[in-house]
Amino acid sequence: MNLISALADIIYPPRCPICKEFLHKGRSIRDGDPLSFCPTCTADFRPITSPLCPICGTLFSSTLEEDHPCEDCLRKRPFYEAAWAPYRYEGAILNAIHQLKYGAKSFLADFLGPRLARFTENRFKVPGPLLTMPVPLHPKRLRERGFNQSLLLARHVAKGLQIDLDFLSLRRIRYTMPQTSLAKKKRQENVRGAFQLKRPEAVRGKTILLVDDVATTGNTLNECAVALKRAGSKKIYCVTLARAVR
Repeated sequence: MNLISALADIIYPPRCPICKEFLHKGRSIRDGDPLSFCPTCTADFRPITSPLCPICGTLFSSTLEEDHPCEDCLRKRPFYEAAWAPYRYEGAILNAIHQLKYGAKSFLADFLGPRLARFTENRFKVPGPLLTMPVPLHPKRLRERGFNQSLLLARHVAKGLQIDLDFLSLRRIRYTMPQTSLAKKKRQENVRGAFQLKRPEAVRGKTILLVDDVATTGNTLNECAVALKRAGSKKIYCVTLARAVR
């Protein structure tokens, strides 16, 4: 198999899926990953560091390194327990997510998903019945895009944690505007009541790990959590590939 892979790299030299530069050292630079990015793009993945809100994940510009709840979470705590992300939504990861969502490059999930899975494995330590669920797309949006990028990422997370994946029970019942095009208050209104459980019994009494590609204000994740809590979920945790910087 190694010989076949080596020959394939000679005939079709691997390229970075983001910038299209050749991976000159072939599979040897991939650090054990079946798929990877070039060193330049990898170096431009900007990890999230403290200080941040331990609940919603909002990043602070303060020089203090201690995490603390943000004003929004102190005023009204979200329905989920916590929302985590490995990267800031900027640089190469922003480019990759845009290509995944809007460039119809669904194969990028096979590059990004394992990174999110490893982050989740290291961060998520919750006992008890656990279920992975992706943030759903409205059927109209799903037809337009052809795939749900959150589901593609969630498959890797569920596999990494060796837990069940449910992508049918939580549904988006209203067609909404893209959150990135709206102001903060409009984002809350845009997704309010947009989600519903088709099968409440599937989540009753369970802890849910909700997976999405990007968290901006966290309103979409919170509305999903509202629907899940109403259906009887015990606790909801959220993980996204990136977190927008306010």
